[in-house]
Order: sequence, then structure tokens, then C-alpha cells
Amino acid sequence: MTMLLTKETAGTRWHIRPDGPEKVTGALSYLTDRHMDGMLHGKVLRSEHAHAWILSIRTDIAEKLPGVRAVITCKDVPGMNRFGIAIPDQPVLCEDRVRYVGDAVAAVAADSLDIAEKALELIEVTYVQLPVLEDPEEAMKPEALKLHPSGNVLHRTNYKRGDAEAAFRECAFVVEETYYTPRQMHAYMETEGGLFVPEADGRLTVYAPTQHGYKDRMQLSRILAMPEEDIRIVSSPIGGSFGGKDELNIQPFGALLALKSGRPVKIHQNRWESVRSGLKRHPMKITMRTGANAEGRLVAHQVRIIADTGAYATLGPAVLNFATEHAMGPYRMIHVDVEGVSVYTNNGVSGEFRGFGGNQVIFALEGQIDRLAAKLGMDPWEFRSMNLREKDDPGPMGQRIVATEGARQVWNSINQSDVWLRKASCGSREGQLPWIHRGIGASVAMHGSGLGFGLPDFGGGKLCLNRSGKIEAAFGYEEFGQGLLSTLQIMLLDHFGCDKEDVEMIIGDTDRAPHSGSSTASRATTMLWQALQRMRQPFVDKLLKEAARQTGVAAEEMETGPRGIWMRSELQAAKEEGNKSVPLVTYKHLADEAQEPIRVASQIHFPTTPDAVVGGHFLYTYTGVAVEVEVDTLTGRVRVLDQFHAVAAGPVINPMGFLGQIEGGSSMALGFTLMEDALMVSGHYVTRNLDAYLVPTLPDTPAKFSLEAIEELPEGDPYGPRGIGEIGTVAVAPAIAAAVRDATNRWVTRLPITPEQLIETVDLGKGGGCYEEG
Repeated sequence: MTMLLTKETAGTRWHIRPDGPEKVTGALSYLTDRHMDGMLHGKVLRSEHAHAWILSIRTDIAEKLPGVRAVITCKDVPGMNRFGIAIPDQPVLCEDRVRYVGDAVAAVAADSLDIAEKALELIEVTYVQLPVLEDPEEAMKPEALKLHPSGNVLHRTNYKRGDAEAAFRECAFVVEETYYTPRQMHAYMETEGGLFVPEADGRLTVYAPTQHGYKDRMQLSRILAMPEEDIRIVSSPIGGSFGGKDELNIQPFGALLALKSGRPVKIHQNRWESVRSGLKRHPMKITMRTGANAEGRLVAHQVRIIADTGAYATLGPAVLNFATEHAMGPYRMIHVDVEGVSVYTNNGVSGEFRGFGGNQVIFALEGQIDRLAAKLGMDPWEFRSMNLREKDDPGPMGQRIVATEGARQVWNSINQSDVWLRKASCGSREGQLPWIHRGIGASVAMHGSGLGFGLPDFGGGKLCLNRSGKIEAAFGYEEFGQGLLSTLQIMLLDHFGCDKEDVEMIIGDTDRAPHSGSSTASRATTMLWQALQRMRQPFVDKLLKEAARQTGVAAEEMETGPRGIWMRSELQAAKEEGNKSVPLVTYKHLADEAQEPIRVASQIHFPTTPDAVVGGHFLYTYTGVAVEVEVDTLTGRVRVLDQFHAVAAGPVINPMGFLGQIEGGSSMALGFTLMEDALMVSGHYVTRNLDAYLVPTLPDTPAKFSLEAIEELPEGDPYGPRGIGEIGTVAVAPAIAAAVRDATNRWVTRLPITPEQLIETVDLGKGGGCYEEG
């Protein structure tokens, strides 16, 4: 089954998001909107230099400033002065060395923001500057100054099968190219911040946006030397994250200042503070050599990846693992040789970002496919078809994966799309200005969901009938704009046949929701679905058993429905007459009279390959993208006119949410491809705000956008809907690059595509349209 989703067709199955009305009216209170009487304002002093020794930090003058209630340095950290989800190598407050301009050296809490900012100016830090390592390849040289005790190499990857070097000698066609991808900002509307409240009972409550409240609690426990149970993390709602708030940011400073001052402390970073200290997408240099035989079969593929992880690790190793795995894409390749290295530099910290390393290598890989097709004289889409993986093929690294025909399904969808069918006639339009060229390009990709083999990827949830008579669903995930609440609500209504008013959803609160793992890696929808599948029948059985006790009616004669428990024989008729009838027993009455709590819980693990391939995935989502672009060769500007996406991700739970995720992801990928790059020079950001760092706005997005959701899964597939939070971003860049090539005959190797790459001398005597070679 497939579903063509547009704003109009998705609207036929529309569902108002539970948080929608408050969001569109501006009434929703985000975590950074919170305030309390008597709260203080926190500010963080960050390094003036990209790399330097710290000789001294003097805070005595700042401490005497009227209105200053707390000043902290590394000496005030009672526990472990480090954080990092996987590798805790980043100082909370630097002791003797700063490694990038976002490093924190002190923090203050004061009665007002103005006083806090003045206090920062009064803190005196004496530095001795050190050489700045801004080039990963320079940082890898033996003579380079070590940024960490282990050296400047954070992580290496290596995957081989067959003998690629020998196979290249047998190839009829070989292409080799080096690709460069940018340092992209997450550019969420809500910058990092939060409110930190020391409670009367000695506990600490943290209201701060994060994608993993329980992981924040664990890290803060180590930093504060407090039991985890004494820390409550409220982590939702969030005004955007895209991976950028998966790691701790301002939480340690707010917590330390609150505990030292004994008062609530609010911190909310301005945009420059967010740019300076926030995570970015890993810039990568990717060299690929790919060979095919005379018939057009892929034979050999060699990849070398250099990732700039910046000053600290965060999830840099996992990002490189993911990039290594996805460097082969959805293709059959006999001989493969992939090596990757993630390198420490004095640049801004690179970390988690939507697509997680896949965006970079897919841009390079699809570029290789297009170049090989050109050498072979083949249609690039037919060349892909010839080499596309089949349903029962193993994963990219030889691991067992869930069988799916997704690769072929999205290929067929693109092949039949209006955008791709226009390709043959793209250059035939009359009246085109001679410097305006149009082109059409397409790409295909696969993307793994979940954290992968070897990483803790458990989850769980709880259902109960609470005292208010609501079916309460509690999960430890966070809502950061992806529509998780809406999807959960739809599932609950579907499972229990109840009304929206009958359910209460609790997410993002470590005191009220169980540990469900991180809201990342396109895993949350799958985990919600699987947990509810396991809990539904046991929960219904308990509801009906209690209803039978209270009414004397046999449980098998009843079922759940709107407002309560109904006789099976009466429920359908009640629905047809608009639910004017009353249930046999209401949920509220059931809860009031229950002899014991009605609740169930589930603990599950994300589906994982049985093969010991570290980071290797088991569930994959597939996508194809076709785009039409217009290139103005006088200005070098590229405008995307039309996009068609095909996504094979299993059943669509929330059509409007599905469409929104893919459309939103594609806009983010548009920025990655055409305009976004957080430029750094000598370890300092050149782009400091959104006036210089441009993100796509409404005029930049294509007027036409359509999406085919392929819902069909192989018979007996038990894993349900796949996550689609990232798949909309990963294949857009190579499709645009292919369309630019179609329009101008110029190959793109560096993102973002700058005007300088495309400006050309125009012969005003020639017509326009798609570029025709020869």
C-alpha cells in the first residue's frame, strides 16, 4: 500500500496535535519560558581563545558586585568535572586549559541579567595562547600538539570485504573524487537554557530541554556528587533540537549555581552564545574511488573519511561508525574498503545532528554513482537499478537485517514520479533566458534506525487507569517538535477506541515516566508502537476484569470505548449515533471503585542484528528523492522548484506528522546543500548570528512538494512503523547536486554549493533550458 501525501491529501486523515493550539497561538510555555519568584539569572564566561593555558582566574571583584549571589569555577564542582554522553572528556569548568572558544571557565548568578553580565566582565582570566589546530589533517601529524592525553585521534573505523585494490585493476571504469561537507548549525528557535530549582527537601529540579532526561540525570549526578534519585529532570516541551540538545549544554552551570546560591537560577543563552558553545554537524572530507565492470556492475569501492570532531568527543565515534556503515548505501558491492578517522581540533564541537553522519557520505556516494553512470554512458537511474540491493541481501557491513523491498520500492516510485518523467523534456521550453538553466536529478538512500549493535538501546513505558479516570500513558521520551505526542495519542485512540479526553500522556519527566531511552536515532515511534503492542491486551484484560467485578457482566461481553467500558453489542450503535449513549461503566467510576491499581508496564529493546557488528543496524528505512532546480549562471544561485520524496517506512500512523517530518527535514537539507556553513578561522566563528548564517526561509523552499509514503512491509514483519525523523534529510543534497549537473554540466564536490562554483560567461545568442553536453 502506498499513500501520496500532500498538505491536501494528508488532511483527509488529519489529527490536531495535542500541543498544536497552544503552539500556534503562542500560549505554550517552553522550558526556557519558565520563571519563579526570587530566581536569579545565570551567565557563563567562555574562553577568549581557541587554545590556551589558563594561568589564573580571579573572581573576587565579581563576587563583591552588589546583586551577585554566586560565582563558580572548577573549584566549585563537587564531583566529576567532566561530561560527555559516551566519553566524558569535556570539562564543566576548565581547570588549566581551554581547547575551543566555547569552553567555560566561570559562571555567575545574580539578581538581574545586567548584573550577571557585568560580573562576567569583572572576572579576570590570564591566558597563555597555544597554537591552534584547525585542520584535522594537520592535527594528525606526529609533530602536532596533543589536545588530549590520548592524542588527537578520537576514533578510527575500518571495514573491508574482498580485495578492493586488486579489483580496481579489473574494473573497466573507475572514478575517484574528494567531497567536502560543511559545519552545519542546528539553528533551533529555542536556544539552550532552563530553570534550576533547589527544593526544600534537598532535591534539585531541572527544567531544561534535552533529548534524554535520564542520561542528563546520570551525568549531573556525577558532576554534583548527588544520588540520581535526588535529581528530577523535566525535559519537554522543547523548541527544536535535531540532535543538538542530546548532550549536556548549560545544565551543569545552572545546577551548580542553584545549589551554591540556594535559589532558583535561570539561564537562557542568546544566539551568539549558542553558536559559540553549541554542537554542529561534523564537517567531513570524503575521498571515494568506485569501479564498475563493462556491463555496469559495481565491483570495487574504497572510501576514506576524515571527520572534524572539534575540541571534545560527545558522540563523534558513533557518528563516524554510522558514516562508515552508510558509505556503501543501498547497493550491491563485491569488494569494499572503508576507513574513517575522527580528529580532535580547536574548532567548535561537532556532534549529534539529524542524519548522524549519513548525510555526508550519501552526498559523496550518490555523486560517485552519477559519475560512473556518465562514464558508462548509462542513464543514472537505470545504473542504480542494476546495482540496487535485493530484499534478502545482508546489511552494508554483512550483518543480518530485516528483509524489506524498500530500496526497489522507492526506486520505482521515483521512476514513475512527475518530476522524473519531466526530465526528458526539461530543455524543450521556449522563451527561457539564456543564463537560466533548469535540471532534474535524483538519488536514493537507506538509513538505519536505532543505536545499533553493541549500544544500550532499551526502552519501556507504563499504562495505568489513574485517579482521574484517564488512561495514562507514561514514556520517558521528549516532544521537541517531531509530533511524538500526536503519534502517541493516535495510537492510544486506536488501541482502546476511546476519546481524546479519555487519555493523559506523560513524557519527559524522570519523576513520572519510566526510562525509555533517548529520543534520537529515529527510534521513538518504533519503540512506542512495540511497547503499546505488548501492553495493550494485558491492560484491557485488567480493565475488563475490574468492570466485570463491578457490573456482574462477563468480561468477554465488554470492550473499551469512548468514556468507559461498553457492551460489545451496543458499542457500534452508540458510535453511529454520535456517542450520545452512556457506557456500562465509566473509566472514572472504574478507577474510584477498583480494588487494586490497574496498571501494566513494559521493558523492551530496540530490534538489533544478531551479528556482532559494532554500531550495525537491523531496521532500515529507504528513501528516493527527485528534484527540479533552476540555476542562474549570472548570479550562480540555485533555486529548487519541485521536490518528490518516496519513503518506505512501514505503516503511517500520523499522515500530517509524517508529511511534516519529511518536508521539514528536506528544508534542513536544503540549507545543508545550498547555504549553510558555520565558518571558522583560526578556531573562531566568522558566522556569529542568523544575519550571517543563513537558513532556508519560505521563499527558498520549493512551491511544489509531494511525498509517496510506502506502507507495505513483508508479510509477518513484527516491527511496525519505522521512524522517519532523519530520512527526509539524507538524500536531498545529492539529488540537488545531480540536478545542478543536469542544468550546467558542472559536477559539485563541495557543500554548500556557492555561487562561485556556478557563475559562467553567458553567450546571449544561445537559448536556455537544460544543459546539453557536446
